[in-house]
Amino acid sequence: MTQFEIELVGMFAAVLTTAAFVPQVYKIWKSKVSDGISLSMYLSMFIGVVTWCVYGYLIGSPSVMIANIVAGLLQLTIIYFKLKFR
Repeated sequence: MTQFEIELVGMFAAVLTTAAFVPQVYKIWKSKVSDGISLSMYLSMFIGVVTWCVYGYLIGSPSVMIANIVAGLLQLTIIYFKLKFR
């Protein structure tokens, strides 16, 4: 496989795993309820995503960086809603 093909596989995986956060964001936004959300889980997940983003930069992988930037933004949205709708 070429490096481009490998990045395509990475981008496909990134889209699937990052998109998994969208339903949670939508549910909290729509219902204005965040009772079942663990703040500590999303904070630790966000720190992990930031670390993955740094790793993606260090290895020069756009798919890793893009996926983790988007996932981080979605997680920050969830964290914001969790704090707002306490």
